[in-house]
Parts: sequence; C-alpha cells; structure tokens
Amino acid sequence: MSPVAGNTLGGSTSPYLRQHADNPVHWREWTPEALAEAAERDVPILLSIGYAACHWCHVMAHESFESEDVAAVANAGFVCIKVDREERPDLDAVYMNATVALTGQGGWPMTCFLTPDGRPFFCGTYYPKLGFLQLLHAVAETWRDRRDEVEQASEQIATELRSISAGLPGGGAPVGPELCDHAVAAVLKDEDEASGGFGGAPKFPPSALLEGLLRHHERTGSSPALQSVQRTCAAMARGGIYDQLAGGFARYSVDPHWVVPHFEKMLYDNALLLRVYAHLARRTGDMLARKVTQETAAFIISDLGAGGMFTSSLDADAGGSEGLTYVWTRPELRSVLGADDGDWAASLFGVTEGGTFDHGASVLQLRRDPEDGARFESVRAALLTARASRPQPARDDKVVTAWNGLAITALAEASVALDQPEFLSAAVECARGLLDLHVLDGRLRRAGLGGRVGDSAAILEDHGALATALLTLYQLTGFGLDEAVGLLDVALEHFADPDQPGRWFDTADDAEKLMVRPADPIDGATPSGASLIAEALQLGGHLTGSQRYLAAAQATLSSATPILARASRSGGHWLAVAEAAVQGPIQVAVAGDPSSPLLAAARRLAPGGALVIGGGVDSTELLNGRDRVDGADAAYVCRGTVCDLPVTTVGELSAALRAAV
Repeated sequence: MSPVAGNTLGGSTSPYLRQHADNPVHWREWTPEALAEAAERDVPILLSIGYAACHWCHVMAHESFESEDVAAVANAGFVCIKVDREERPDLDAVYMNATVALTGQGGWPMTCFLTPDGRPFFCGTYYPKLGFLQLLHAVAETWRDRRDEVEQASEQIATELRSISAGLPGGGAPVGPELCDHAVAAVLKDEDEASGGFGGAPKFPPSALLEGLLRHHERTGSSPALQSVQRTCAAMARGGIYDQLAGGFARYSVDPHWVVPHFEKMLYDNALLLRVYAHLARRTGDMLARKVTQETAAFIISDLGAGGMFTSSLDADAGGSEGLTYVWTRPELRSVLGADDGDWAASLFGVTEGGTFDHGASVLQLRRDPEDGARFESVRAALLTARASRPQPARDDKVVTAWNGLAITALAEASVALDQPEFLSAAVECARGLLDLHVLDGRLRRAGLGGRVGDSAAILEDHGALATALLTLYQLTGFGLDEAVGLLDVALEHFADPDQPGRWFDTADDAEKLMVRPADPIDGATPSGASLIAEALQLGGHLTGSQRYLAAAQATLSSATPILARASRSGGHWLAVAEAAVQGPIQVAVAGDPSSPLLAAARRLAPGGALVIGGGVDSTELLNGRDRVDGADAAYVCRGTVCDLPVTTVGELSAALRAAV
C-alpha cells in the first residue's frame, strides 16, 4: 500500500496537534485506522508525544517536522502519529515507561518507534535534525532487513511494561499516625533549608507535599513541618519562578534557588499551589501567603479562563525565544520607568548588570518587601503595560477535566481563606461548565476545546479530581453532591481492580485496550489518580454516610503504605489524604442559617482535610438529628464517629477544634 497523502491533524480538539497540522509530515492522530494503515503498509509507526507548552517540542518541530527532507523519509517509511500527552495521558504513560526502560530517562518530545500493533522497539526524546534523519534511515533499514531483531526487542519491552503496569498490590497495612510521622521525617531530611524545597536542580514546586506537611502540622503541632512549608512557600513566592508582576507560577526552576524558571505556566501547577498558599494563609495569616493566594487565583481566572472553564497552559516561548515576555535589563527598566524609578526597581527586583538569564537580562525576583507600597504598585503597573507590548506566549486553550477539578477545589478554598466570594463563583461556574460539556451519556470525557468536547475518555485522575471539587463545592454551596456520587460510582465500577481491593487502574475497563493497562499510584507533577480517588472517596463517604465509599478509601490508602514508607517524596498527596484519615477526618456540622457567623468561623478554623457543612436539621447526612440549641446556631464537632456536645459560640468552636486535633 502506498503512503496516504496529507496531514489529518487540522480537525483535532488538541491545540498541540493543531500546531502540527501544517507540517509536511503526514501526521495522524492515534486511532485504530492509523494502526491498521501501518499493518497494511507493513511499516513501523513513528510516534511523537508532546504538549503545547513544551519548549523542546517546538524546537524539534521547527528543526525536523517542518523540514521537507525529514518529511519525505518519514512519510515513505512510517505511519506518523502525533499524540498530545495532556489529552491522552494513558498513551503517554505506556510509552514513557518504555522510554525510561530503554534509555534510563524520559522527557518530551518523546520519540518512539512501534510495530503496527503498538509494541515499542526503540525510544528516545529530542533529536536534532541530522541525528533524527540518521535515526529514521537506520530504523527503516532495520525493519526491512532485520525484522527478527525488531520482534525480539519489542516483545522483551512489552513483557517489561506488563510487569511495570502491575503497580502496587492492594491489601496493605492500614495507614496510621506512625506511618505519617515516618513519611514526614523522611521528607524533612531532604529539605534544602537554605533555599527552600527538596533536592537539587531542576527544582519543581512540591505542591502536594507541602499540603501534606501542613496537614501533619495541624495534627501534631510539628514546628519543623510548618517551618519547612513556610520556607519553601516564601522562597518560591520571592523567586523568579513566580511572576512578580502578574502573579502565577512557572513550571519549575532550572537552578536550586528558584531564580530562573522554565517559563511555561501550567494550570495544574497553579491550582495545586493556590490550594497550598490558601491553606497557609488561612492557618497562619501570613501576608505573603495571602498576597500570593490573591494573585494566583486572579491569574487563573483572568489569564487561563475561557468560557467559564480554565485552559491548560501558557507557552514557555514567545517571539521564538523562551522567556522573552518576562525578563528585563537595567536599561529597559530605566526606559520604561525613568532613571530614579528604574534604578529603584532594578534593586528591588534583583536586575543586575550581568543578568541572571540570557543576554544580560534578569528574571524578576522580590527578595524583600518594598518599603513604599504605592511606589511599587505604580512601578508594577507601568512594567505590566510595557510588557503587554512584547510578544506574548501562546495559550493552550484545551480544557482538561482533572486540572479544572484541581482549580475548582483551590479557588473554593481560596474564597474561604481570603473571604473572596468571586473566587467561589468562578469555581461554581467552572464546575457547571464541565458537567454540561464533558459528561456525555453518563460518562466523563478527558478534554474539550472551544465548546467542543474531545473523543478521549476520562481517566481515573479526572474522576477523582472532579469528584473532590464537587464535594468541596457542596460543603460551601449545597451544589454538586449527586454529581460527585455519580463519578464515584463510575470509578468503583470501571477503574477499581475487582481482584485486589485498594488497587486502581488509570483507564476504565471499557476504554481503548492498549498494550498494557496503566496503573501508576506514584504522585508526580500532579497527584496520581489513585490518591485523588482516595481523597474523593473519603470525602464522599463521610458526607453521605456510605460505608462502601469509606471502605474503598481505607483499602486504597492501605495500598499506598509502601509509597509512604519507602518513597515519601513521591507520595505528597497520599500523605495529605492519610493525615486527614488519621484525624478522622474532623467533621463540623453547623445547624443554622447559611450566613451564620458560626459556619463562617468553622470554615476558617477547621484544619485541612476537614469537612464543614451547614444547614437545617436533617438537611444532610452530617446534620441528621442535629438542630439548633435553644434557638441558637449550633456546631457539632466530630472526629470519625465520635462527636462532642454542640457549641454555640465562636470561642467554644475554636476550643473544640483545638481539642479535636
């Protein structure tokens, strides 16, 4: 069969794939038809996986995929398939495991060569044009002349991947306070106390880990845990990884001091960090944490908002150069601000003569608070206006269900921390939009674009993150419980391993059958699907009284004991959920008016992972048989199934909560 002419990515719901729609490479999406084409032509598959905000994905695209000579070789000898890792994380997981198994490391762009039935036999990441051309010729020759070697290699890799996909067994020991204490102690040993964070460069925001440490502090009163959170949050907020002019965090820092970021801004990073800073602000009143909470929430809503939901990312590149939008030289500051304000801003923001970035430019930092707040705001406004005239990073407008779920939860919690009802309104609007667009025939989809939902089925993390978001909104607004219960029921039916209680697959039992069925419980840049569903089941179980949900949550947490025991830094969200479980979690039910000061105080004072609900007697599971006391609003504080006597004043409630932790 001769090669099928043309590139078919133009109709994709992925902005990343659409970026490649004009390539001379005859890209296809991952479909059964594309695999069948490879079998019919008897050629291998060239699989390229990346995402829209990926700097080196753009570099390889410009160097190779836009090249006619590369396209000629690729089109003649391969079926070429492009995958957006954010839209198809199941495919990304399978072939990333293969890449790591073969090379010892992974990353994007990911470049894999597969048999027509999807088995990988050679994998790598970025290749410069000359090396990539040589590789294409070599793979095509090997396929043609030494097919037996390809078959042997692909089968060995497939066997290894099936072993990896076994994941963690279910049925571990129950999670208890000793395990949480051990995990925290192990994490704190790895802290960089001088610069904040854990480990060395490149340094990623340890979002879920910080939330777990905060919850540990609330349970135990541990000063080292709280101090670690405070050091890391302050270092990130004052460093170049944080946009000192417009708010929002970049993906990671290339150095150990948070100075120079990789400039892409991801929704999931900002959502997870927003939750941490909101929690820290609520717990300590720290003014820097309050400032970052306000600015990050505003960044998510204004810069990533679209149609009531939130888009995926802002690109690392602008105008063909990484970071061009954000960095400054001293002469540029003086040109925009004048000599006096320019020199003052250079000193304040750490803009040096030699620069901290390329070509003598500096990334803005804010290592101290400005002495003159009004002057600072004037300078910031002027720099933002000037920055707006520069080339701006492209935005990936894809709406990913899981990441929007994380944003909903974070915005809802930020609304409580700062008493900002507009953040809660944005969260509710997003949730309604997701439910309207991303649920078809009772099943959740992974992503959408421009009001059109994609074909990819939702995975476990989508169900867990959205269910938790809806249960969070339910506690604040009364909306979302039935929809969350529906998601939990689907998850239990289609994602739970029926043979090993507590073990979960990342794809549904009726989803597309891949070479292996992914099942990765390790927390990464985002929490794992298993840890997210554990949180949702725990919340749902206590809010509804469902023993089925609570038993599933307990079994799921038990399966994660090896992570907390032996790889604590890879179990940040597991730690957060475990700390809530060890506390009960604490539940506060306020019988009274929705605008009750007692209910507002309960939300403000309750520890992370607590459940807080308000309403009339018998209006919800937690208020069954619980009413006002002598006409006064009353709060019932419970830990697990053990409840205190009702209290009617904020002072009594505060004392009851202190006694409960």
